[in-house]
Amino acid sequence: MSPPKPPLPESPGGVGPRDPSDVALGDAGSRPDAPPTSRWGRLARLGALAPKALPLAGAAMKRAMGFKPSEDDDRKIREAAMQNAKSTAEAMLKTLGEMKGLPLKFGQMASYIDGLAPPGYEEKFQEVLKKLQAKAPPLSREAADQVVREELGAAPEEIFGTWEADPFAAASIGQVHRATTKGGVRLAVKVQYPGIDKAIQNDLKSLGMLEQMIAPIGRRYHTKETLDEVRAVFLAELDYAREATRLEAFRVIHAGDPQIVIPRVHHSLTTRRVITMDFQEGDDYATFCANASQEARNAAAETIWRFMFRSLYRHGVLYADPHPGNYRFLREGQVAFLDFGCVKVLPAHLVAGMKSLVTSTIDHDEPEFFRVCTEVLGYDPSDEQAFAIYVEYTRMLMQPFLQVPYRHTHKAAREAVAFLVRNGKKVVFKEGESLPNLPKPIHMPTDHTFVNRLQWGLSSVMAGLDAEGDYRALTEPFVRGPYEAPPLDL
Repeated sequence: MSPPKPPLPESPGGVGPRDPSDVALGDAGSRPDAPPTSRWGRLARLGALAPKALPLAGAAMKRAMGFKPSEDDDRKIREAAMQNAKSTAEAMLKTLGEMKGLPLKFGQMASYIDGLAPPGYEEKFQEVLKKLQAKAPPLSREAADQVVREELGAAPEEIFGTWEADPFAAASIGQVHRATTKGGVRLAVKVQYPGIDKAIQNDLKSLGMLEQMIAPIGRRYHTKETLDEVRAVFLAELDYAREATRLEAFRVIHAGDPQIVIPRVHHSLTTRRVITMDFQEGDDYATFCANASQEARNAAAETIWRFMFRSLYRHGVLYADPHPGNYRFLREGQVAFLDFGCVKVLPAHLVAGMKSLVTSTIDHDEPEFFRVCTEVLGYDPSDEQAFAIYVEYTRMLMQPFLQVPYRHTHKAAREAVAFLVRNGKKVVFKEGESLPNLPKPIHMPTDHTFVNRLQWGLSSVMAGLDAEGDYRALTEPFVRGPYEAPPLDL
């Protein structure tokens, strides 16, 4: 007689059992022990997506840049592309989910950031890729068991009062298991995938190889420096003990805000590859967006906004991974924040410049606004056409500080990306010139790289909440107040 099947794990927010397809793309017996780590093997897997992805990307790029076929051809192209969009997204879901690491991170970003999926096909793509936010294919029970043994010195069943061998969430570098202490305290235990450090290092080497291939252009646009920044931030994310320190810093920063909930870390059960914290109840992002009232969504959005910008403008601590899987929504505007792996501490002078960008926007101080655009963001005024485009794009990003109240929409986020693509075409293909031109580079500080990720990601998260509020009033105390050094050594 076969043993009875274990009960289905609950959803991350504790709201009912999950559908089995949400737990894994395959049953427990078919799960691998580790993600693929070979550099060339990982490149080959990504290469296998090209036949599906390139036609769709080409059609989307032509559409975004304004190339218009005949009406009949356009209809045929759209029909074929729509049919291909879902199958391409499903192929990406399977491949990126199995690879973990940086490819899965890109899939997570494409699943919610407006403008990353091919224009015109965002909904098809994002509908499928949303599973990557917290429901990527997990690894085998034995693999997680082995990591816990190596890190904590014994089997999970010996260390914890109870242990659920099947994870309830799985993402780019680790999966999360339910457990309890011997005394019955409910826990969430994040276990790093075996070999994921090697996989990410090989992904970064592949990016480095690409950078070397385009070195003559790359030197002009500082791609090596940007890649070095990406490498440093993502490799630091592999250290869960460091993540625990960052979490504690955020607890200190937001200690006086009862709407911001950050789970307690159990440091005796935390190492470089295992992090243990109190289990956090609450609705996940999709459930909350679908069921909460407008008032509740507005209140939650204000909490997220304060969390992001109190940390950033007062302490220079950037929460660089705002994706929807990192929140749980409670009552009366309370929001819990779950993941502190991707955090960046910005230099004080850059924080001062970013604060000045906001205050000069609010105060309509044009000389100061242009000073920040040139001296802090690195826009080159000698290239008048490109400079005007970058400045206008920056003004678009500043709209939440100008419009009171401001409503976040997917349309606004997508229009900002479309604006860059549309006007970028004008810069590269100048009127009257037969050959394309490379625009002068932006000398933006590499420390600003992940600020862009926050801007794009947060805008899309807020749009999903369909939130409206006075974001100027929420932000002014932080941008006009003094800078305080981060509370811990991060």
